[in-house]
Amino acid sequence: MPIAKPQPADPALEAQVFWLKYRKELLALFAIALVAIIIVTGYRVYRERRETAASAMFSSARTTDDYLQTINRYGDTSAAAAAYLLLANIQREERKFSEANTTLQTFVDKFPQHELVSIARMAMAANLESLGKQEEAVAMYQLIASTGAGSFNAPHALLAQARILQAKDRIEDARRICETIMTKYRDSYAAIEAARLLRTLKPSEPQNSSVGAASSSSAIPVMPVPTPSISPGVKP
Repeated sequence: MPIAKPQPADPALEAQVFWLKYRKELLALFAIALVAIIIVTGYRVYRERRETAASAMFSSARTTDDYLQTINRYGDTSAAAAAYLLLANIQREERKFSEANTTLQTFVDKFPQHELVSIARMAMAANLESLGKQEEAVAMYQLIASTGAGSFNAPHALLAQARILQAKDRIEDARRICETIMTKYRDSYAAIEAARLLRTLKPSEPQNSSVGAASSSSAIPVMPVPTPSISPGVKP
């Protein structure tokens, strides 16, 4: 008997069957996708409007209260990030170094990926120096140099660290840092300053050998040489 050839499937019919079989699931997926699109679009519109309003408020800010209002109302915007930095600068000018560092630390915590984080930390280190907290300032400079090795502030953080060490009479540590700057950041302005600083860092001089010889010779008693006496009547 001849074998009957299979009939080709009808795509339209298969689509109808698939739709009838899974229409509830498909409708649910379409609804979820539509809601997601609406939410994403709405959030983008909301963010744009919020950023615009924050920028408008920030552009007219001049005082501490103005910057605080921007931060309090639009704390998650780029305008608020800039407001933190300018607020800290005002606090530093008023010699409120601790308050300025609190403001800068809040900025770093809220915007850890911001491009000005290393600048904020440099300001924090300078404030610590003004407070006389040299060891904490050195630790902050070390953090800047280690976390932002390729940034503009890294060699300057090392240079500031070397100057503090020089003032603390830790000459060899300061020399080592200057040499690191000149090797790792040879094309930077900090390398020029490090070379200048290095010329002023004189190692402790060893004791003069002549002084040592003199002191050793003075420890050995020198016996006087007797002068021969000449008896009367005896011709020399």
